[in-house]
Amino acid sequence: MLIAAPHCGRAYPDDMLASLREPDEARLRLEDRHIDAVAGPVASANGTSLLLAQAPRAMIDLNRSVDDVDWSMVQGSKPKPVRHSLANRRSRSGLGLVPRRIPGMGELWRRPLTKGELDAWIAGIYTPYHAALGSELERLRDRWGVALLIDLHSMPPLKRTHPQDRPAEFVIGDRFGASCDPGLVDLALRYLATHGRRVAHNRPYSGGYVLDRYGQTARGIHALQIEVCRSTYLDARLDQPSARLPAIVKLLAGLVRTLGAEVATMASRGPIAQAAE
Repeated sequence: MLIAAPHCGRAYPDDMLASLREPDEARLRLEDRHIDAVAGPVASANGTSLLLAQAPRAMIDLNRSVDDVDWSMVQGSKPKPVRHSLANRRSRSGLGLVPRRIPGMGELWRRPLTKGELDAWIAGIYTPYHAALGSELERLRDRWGVALLIDLHSMPPLKRTHPQDRPAEFVIGDRFGASCDPGLVDLALRYLATHGRRVAHNRPYSGGYVLDRYGQTARGIHALQIEVCRSTYLDARLDQPSARLPAIVKLLAGLVRTLGAEVATMASRGPIAQAAE
């Protein structure tokens, strides 16, 4: 198993911070705030592989396609116009490879991004992250026969749809069945529900580019996205870790242990049995 957190980075270069219109608000809104403080102990408790982003999401979003760029925000030579497609759908909403705007905040940047900056961020951050993620999943798959990626994120509290509504605290995403064995998904949903947690499946988050790229169930590589509500482990401002964080670590450590036991069972059955299923 591999636990990855692509949106936890907080290493902001000074010149980049100076280019943001409202750096403090952008950080608060874009980061999966302190989810690394959850991911690290969960991985340690289970002996699983761990991959944490250091570069911030405001700089480059590791859960986007490298082609998902809003070229109108980039100065310099650009590729030929790209037709609207799944590859660039996020950038059209302002949250592409380099985020441009956030609902309620408007434009993030004081100035256009240069093509040189974008190329450097892709070469120095995006490409190495995905090389590490891909190679570790292949290593795990080759060694054990089955690999499971837990792509760990945090989400702002979901809005109520009616006064009596109690929105989910966790959302399990599997790209509507495309990225993970359904038995693993069902196990995750039942585990959280059994522990008294409100959990949803694919709504409103089904997973993104990482699950699309790495969830290859026919090859024995499975990928789940887990969204954790920030109110479950952060303070009232959703800024700093709270006293509730250890309970979330314990809960998710148990979930990973439970999933790991099932993955081991899948591996013991071998590729022929898995293919038959």
